[in-house]
Amino acid sequence: MKPHTSVTPPAAQGLLIVGILLIAANLRAPVTGVGPVLADIQRSFGFNATQAGVLATLPLLAFALVSPLAAGLARRHGLERTLFGALLLLTMGIVVRSSNTAWGLFGGTVILGSAIALCNVLLPSLLKRDFAAKVSTMTSLYAVTMSVTAALCSAVMIPLAGLSSYGWTFALGIWAVLAAFSAVVWLPQLRSATRPVQQAAASPAIPIWRSPLAWQVTAFMGLNSFVYYVVISWLPAILQQNGYSAASAGSLHGLLQLATVVPGVLAVPLIHRLTDQRAAAFLSSALAVAGLAGFIALPGWSVVWCIVYGFGSSACLILALTFMSLRAGSVHQAAALSGMAQAVGYLLAAVGPTLVGALYDTFGGWSAALLLCATISAIQAVFGLYAGRPTQIGALSPGAVEPASELAVRRR
Repeated sequence: MKPHTSVTPPAAQGLLIVGILLIAANLRAPVTGVGPVLADIQRSFGFNATQAGVLATLPLLAFALVSPLAAGLARRHGLERTLFGALLLLTMGIVVRSSNTAWGLFGGTVILGSAIALCNVLLPSLLKRDFAAKVSTMTSLYAVTMSVTAALCSAVMIPLAGLSSYGWTFALGIWAVLAAFSAVVWLPQLRSATRPVQQAAASPAIPIWRSPLAWQVTAFMGLNSFVYYVVISWLPAILQQNGYSAASAGSLHGLLQLATVVPGVLAVPLIHRLTDQRAAAFLSSALAVAGLAGFIALPGWSVVWCIVYGFGSSACLILALTFMSLRAGSVHQAAALSGMAQAVGYLLAAVGPTLVGALYDTFGGWSAALLLCATISAIQAVFGLYAGRPTQIGALSPGAVEPASELAVRRR
């Protein structure tokens, strides 16, 4: 029996898009904003580089542990209600993290990481359900929003810390306002009677954890996330060791994230035209390798390498998020693939900041860490050649498309 369908009024759909973009604005800034003030946090609590790396790792561990729970929560409570609860949890986590206590710093980081994990997993499923014909467009829009907000956050963290005697606690805590505002804007979505994810027509697919394609998508995202969160956590420290001031390092940290906006703009027409994303995945990974190698070989050109790495890494992220919808055969499978990719991928990424902090403590420099990251990005390029193939999980042949009934599940 074909699922019931209905057309969402334009005004309601516009409000839904605004709500999605506001959620996206919260998915990076609370985490990436720590980098510019990490040295201040270290001085406040006397942390060494390894301990500071643990702080950067905690949200990634939360992403990994909470991601598998997201689809089940959405089946029980609905996508909209689960996302609203996540926004409230995020607001609380940001406030607790800014309490200027060690337990609050680490506990609040775990809370906000858990909230972001729920949103990370459920947004691709929401886009496949409500914007099935515009998945790549909407993915690019919310990826651009994440990047712009993260760039703005990095650029203003040092100035914000100087505005108040509370320093870094004020600079990190102010982002609770954005999270709370996003929850308020999302409130109208709670009136929508949605069909839980599990009721979408199921694809006759192999179990997600036994799918080679699912593991290829997971590896592509996980390796990209490993390197990205290392760079985002330690780039200001790397730049300062190379002679940049704290303010300049913060500005370049923001520039890198501003560079991540460009692929989001270009990806909309590009992905629509590509039925095969292998070349795009490989070339984007190669740009990330070039940027990382540049930081080692020509540190004086860090402005260029921030742009090159930011462009390549962001393109990889957009492709990985798009794969979660394009490689799935149903809304339910998209949620399962998203949960798997983000659970395993972020568990892998969680190793990064702490491992790199330990490498710095061991070698007293950043070259070994950057070389490790460049190597990992090169391996990621290989997985991109597999994840970018034009097929779906469980499909009998490349290029197979999902049945029309799968695209018919809508808000009602």
